[in-house]
Amino acid sequence: MAAEQSPRTPATAAGDTRIHNIGYRSYDGPRLGRAYARRSLYSQSLRGAYGLGRSVKSKVLPMLLFVVMCVPAAIMVAVAVATKAKDLPVDYTEYAIIMQAVISLYVASQAPVAVSRDLRFKTVPLYFSRPIETADYVLAKFAALASALFALTAAPLLVLYLGALLAKLDFTDQTKGFAQGIVSVALLSLLLAGIGLVIAAVTPRRGFGIAAVIAVLTISYGAVSTLQAIADAQGSDGSIAWIGLFSPITLIDGVQTAFLGATSTFPGGVGPDSAEGVVYVLFTLGLIAACYGLLVRRYKKVGL
Repeated sequence: MAAEQSPRTPATAAGDTRIHNIGYRSYDGPRLGRAYARRSLYSQSLRGAYGLGRSVKSKVLPMLLFVVMCVPAAIMVAVAVATKAKDLPVDYTEYAIIMQAVISLYVASQAPVAVSRDLRFKTVPLYFSRPIETADYVLAKFAALASALFALTAAPLLVLYLGALLAKLDFTDQTKGFAQGIVSVALLSLLLAGIGLVIAAVTPRRGFGIAAVIAVLTISYGAVSTLQAIADAQGSDGSIAWIGLFSPITLIDGVQTAFLGATSTFPGGVGPDSAEGVVYVLFTLGLIAACYGLLVRRYKKVGL
């Protein structure tokens, strides 16, 4: 005996269509605007620079580099306290120059993280479909990477400063040196963040961006240091300072030598004088501004 079929078969039920006239409702909530969008993008990018809110794998390298930056400072402090030294082994303005390889590696690894994924997945136009301009996007990314770099470079200086106070070194001298070091790493963070983002924004491929940033920072410093050494060997002391304009690390070294009382790491200890230091400052600020302008132009094209 055949089974009795339901008057509503699945096909009939599936084909049953209803139209719900719910209409369109306008949004009546608060509109937070561009300032909120900038802050949100800055916060998200800053967290991403240390892998926060991402996978465990993404946290390993930035956190490892942060520890590597701080460990030598902690060792120096321990030695100063144990030996009752009258001063720290290195100046505050000298520490970032010594650890430049770690800083360069951090820039190379995190600058592509800030911009390459948006380029690769073509999400940049989606940002600009909201009330956010090209300048807002660039400013948020620039500020986030510069802040992450400042945290990386300022943290060991804080370790040195607290250790110096613990070792009962002169408070006035240590505070002055710490302030000079903070100004120096702030300039370095802005400069390296700009250069790193400009290079990384050229390609959506993260690997190419990492390699390009490392190449630019390493080759420029190596070439400048070699030329300075040759000039020093030939007795051309006057040209040593001008050669230092062509590498980000030597640029900051020249600025802090001329105006922050730092000891120059140039060959022979020949750093720029006050007049040359003005050129160094203008060149540094101009390079930061140029990086920002290049990024704005780049993203105006990408966002079309």
